Amino acid sequence: MAAARIKGVLSPVVTPFKRDLSPDVGRFVAHCKWLLSQDCGLAMFGTNSEANSMSAGERMELLEKVVAAGVPTDRMMPGTGACSIVEAAKVSAHATRIGVSGVLMLPPFYYKGVPEEGLFRFFSEVVQRVGDDRLRIYLYHIPPVSAVPITHRLVERLMKAYPKQIAGMKDSSDDWPHTRSMIDAFAKDGFDVFSGNEKPLIDNVKSGGAGCISATANINPGRIAETYKKYATAEGERLQGWINEVRAVMQGYVMIPALKYCIAHYGSDAGWAPVRPPLVETADAQGKDMIARLDKLGFAMPGLKQAMAVAAE
Repeated sequence: MAAARIKGVLSPVVTPFKRDLSPDVGRFVAHCKWLLSQDCGLAMFGTNSEANSMSAGERMELLEKVVAAGVPTDRMMPGTGACSIVEAAKVSAHATRIGVSGVLMLPPFYYKGVPEEGLFRFFSEVVQRVGDDRLRIYLYHIPPVSAVPITHRLVERLMKAYPKQIAGMKDSSDDWPHTRSMIDAFAKDGFDVFSGNEKPLIDNVKSGGAGCISATANINPGRIAETYKKYATAEGERLQGWINEVRAVMQGYVMIPALKYCIAHYGSDAGWAPVRPPLVETADAQGKDMIARLDKLGFAMPGLKQAMAVAAE
């Protein structure tokens, strides 16, 4: 049986690294459990997880260790995209066997200007190589980074060919009219569209979308999840304004190291700072400025310090 469809708010879980740049399993597990405690799902190995700076083997091993630590698979949508068909199929099959709700899959992003037919063949080949009815693919549309868009026509073709396996999309175009067009075109057929950040969250849900998968859910999961649950209320509208203010602060910095700086600060755990090259850590002056701006908004990360203390034991 395939896992139940995942909806709501998910975080592309940032990956902590040790000083030797190997994944820090203890901190990663602690962060996953803290996110779940805030009613936030886990889209680990996404863009903000530095997944494309990790090997397939590292991702698979880390997923196994997280599951062994008791993190539930039904709240997981790990990223499995790769330029290699072999790697994408291998990582997707592994995650599907473990029992995740779905996998988030980038298009092959090295070659630009590729035809729709080439992208269709890529995703088709992955589905066939995995060969598992439990596979649920969420297409990852992030043209500002990949420069390889996933078009309406491609979605239509894939859904027609693989109605069980093609489950939805994360739209990180940062273009709400485009996200809305995907919802309007395909949600009625069971295609779940997640916005790539929380800014249009209420609009997404009211339009028939599935929620959001947002970088800033790493640090603000509880309030974003509360906004999702209260989307039809005045309180939800107020929360939407506040979470957008937090997002605006974070967008003033390089997102991945900035998220790690926040976790290190509010979790009182300097071990969160390292990033893998080519990224570099947030400079302390920038970090202090960011924290001051967040504090002015009344920002907090409740329970994080306790979660990180457990990881350090």
